[in-house]
Amino acid sequence: MRVARILGEGESFYHILSRIVDRRLILDDTEKERFRRIMRAVEAFSGCQVLTWVCLSNHWHICLRVPEPEPVTDKELIRRLYFLYDSTAVEQIATELADLRANGRDAEADALKARYTKRMYNLSEFVKTLKQRFTMSYNRRHDRQGTLWESRFKSVLFENSRRALWTLASYIDLNAVRAGIVADPQDYRFCGYGEAIAGVKIAREGLIRVMQSPDGKRANWERLAKHYRHLLYQRGVKDPERNRGGIDAERVKEVLANGGQLNMREALHCRVRYFSDGMILGSRVFVDETFHRYRSNFGVKRQTGARNMRCVRPNRLFTARRLQRDPVTPPIVC
Repeated sequence: MRVARILGEGESFYHILSRIVDRRLILDDTEKERFRRIMRAVEAFSGCQVLTWVCLSNHWHICLRVPEPEPVTDKELIRRLYFLYDSTAVEQIATELADLRANGRDAEADALKARYTKRMYNLSEFVKTLKQRFTMSYNRRHDRQGTLWESRFKSVLFENSRRALWTLASYIDLNAVRAGIVADPQDYRFCGYGEAIAGVKIAREGLIRVMQSPDGKRANWERLAKHYRHLLYQRGVKDPERNRGGIDAERVKEVLANGGQLNMREALHCRVRYFSDGMILGSRVFVDETFHRYRSNFGVKRQTGARNMRCVRPNRLFTARRLQRDPVTPPIVC
């Protein structure tokens, strides 16, 4: 039976993961670039914000901010439609909408708008549109039919706290390092950090939101970039030639094999299933509160929501699931 997806209240933050069917390695650099362009178009249309992301050969991750829904004017709707539809289709919609308004048929005009605005400020609609758009593009160019994606996408609700969002963003931007593709995350252009280092404004805006202060006060990119880079290197990159500290992959394997625990810096260099299968991640209070809102998703004997992450030393982040099988997988040794 399909379990209801865990959603936040108001402005919410999610880690989203989706894989190619049969986990085929079909996303080369050309396809990754197409994915990036479609993702940014869906972002602009939907009103959601991609804080950071990564696309690999058979799957992708996105850290997504879903704001509180806002009223969308007719003019704003038409502006956003241009991100997803060709000019002819948008002009037809604009003409139809204007005619309905001019003739006092506001209920019909609102119904027309709702066909598009219902897809805004919504986690599932964001992912559905992104996957459908990419599938249509890929199938058309490769003369194929059918689904491109493996089952249902995964999502984990993250707390809106700097600790939780720093951890998630670092984990996502270190994917190419964990996979052994690059030694430095800035060298992988199909991720938020790689885009930001290359000067892409929207990617920088996402990471600024990850790193901003709790009161929402904005900071400039130059200062935050240094801090975020420090977090990435502190949390995963080893470069003996530059005498830079990092993760010893063999040590990580040994600790896990012996049933020991990793600190979060070491864990982020591994595949951490809590970030894709944990349902909820944040402080104890956040996880417990969300657990009680979704009480029917859990067993009747369970009394509390927050669980420590196995294999990871206590770090003030908790999850809703205590995974029993392979919660942390060692990194690839290049």
